[in-house]
Amino acid sequence: MGLDMYLTRKKYIGAKYDFNKVTGIVDIKIGDVPVPIDFNKITYIDEEVGYWRKANAIHNWFVDHVQEGIDDCKEYYVDFETLEELLGICKQVQENHSLAEELLPTTEGFFFGGIEYDKDYFYDIQRTIDILTKVIEEEEEYNKNKFYSEFTYQSSW
Repeated sequence: MGLDMYLTRKKYIGAKYDFNKVTGIVDIKIGDVPVPIDFNKITYIDEEVGYWRKANAIHNWFVDHVQEGIDDCKEYYVDFETLEELLGICKQVQENHSLAEELLPTTEGFFFGGIEYDKDYFYDIQRTIDILTKVIEEEEEYNKNKFYSEFTYQSSW
């Protein structure tokens, strides 16, 4: 029980359209049981690109900057620039810990974890930097080919 947080990337594939020239093979099994998926019907692929547990300062930032202050566990669209903004803020906080309470304040909630600005807090900040750096680098490479992704944030508690 507690605060779980998910950042999902939805990549457009459009395999059913010949002009996209999508190739590939889908070979997925759960245990030994094949999962029947028709490759030519794949339009999007969803990937969980970020997961946090009880990183309440990061959650609070998403609530304030993406969810218009509404903390309701629904899925919310996050634009690429917003991810870049969060990465920049996390880097500032990691470089100067005294900015933590001002730029990325903790928040209380039902099993949201600690609200201290301690090693666990700064671990979550570094983890966010690592997650977002990888996501942004991957997306910039993907965008060179004029392909684009959509991102969503959702929490569960």
